[in-house]
Amino acid sequence: MFALVESGSITKYFAGNKGVTIGDTQYPKSIFTLWSESDRNAIGVYAVTINQTNKKDEKWHVNTDITYSFANNKVTGSYGTATAKAHADTLWTQADSDNGFLPSNKEVGDVKTEGLKTVLIRDIKKEAAGILQETDWYIIRKADAGTAVPSSITTHRAAVRTKAAQMETSITNAADTAALETLFTNVNTGTEENPVMERPIGHLPTLED
Repeated sequence: MFALVESGSITKYFAGNKGVTIGDTQYPKSIFTLWSESDRNAIGVYAVTINQTNKKDEKWHVNTDITYSFANNKVTGSYGTATAKAHADTLWTQADSDNGFLPSNKEVGDVKTEGLKTVLIRDIKKEAAGILQETDWYIIRKADAGTAVPSSITTHRAAVRTKAAQMETSITNAADTAALETLFTNVNTGTEENPVMERPIGHLPTLED
């Protein structure tokens, strides 16, 4: 991405994939690939550098739009301060009802917007159900034909349920969004020479484990 700077202000942005007209002069797209930086700067065209310092993982945060500035002969795009997504559900309140905002199919205390905890717990339940579905046929066969379920399968299914419950508890007990992010962020539990990347909340067991 490139920007046109005129009289110290950014006036246009270019993708750099086609020719451009600046003033009365038309330039080919090669100015973005073949020209030197100093030659581009001489006609007011600057490469845009994006400063990622304030950008956060969008699973956990809402990032701002990028704002662009020109200083010290450089065009920089920067993010503002990201806002953490709500970890808890937002509920419909009596004030919402009094002000006429409460939908007809909702009551005070119903969930208005799901928080991260609700979303994450639902994801865990869905993942656990998917893993258990792989061995459901053993249970169906036992019900239909009386064939015993192998002990390894029984143990595996119990382990899935136990781990899912533990993960849901960890999510429920997280104090805020930062704590949730920590639970799901991989850390090295090994050594620098032999790293083992694991997330504190762990993973649901599979038959291959």
